[in-house]
Amino acid sequence: MDKINTNIFLAKIDIIGINPFVYLPEDILNTIFINTEKSKGHIPVKGTINNNPYKQTLLKYRGEW
Repeated sequence: MDKINTNIFLAKIDIIGINPFVYLPEDILNTIFINTEKSKGHIPVKGTINNNPYKQTLLKYRGEW
């Protein structure tokens, strides 16, 4: 069974090229690493932005997650 974890935070949506992104708070990022047992590669995530659900991939780019 999948683990379901809820983390709530506010962040500005920024853009690199055509790719939107947010900087995750370090405590939430560490929780994701622990729950997924991964801290490398692509990590699938689900969430909600302004009550709209999304699925995306968490990945490291230029030293930032």
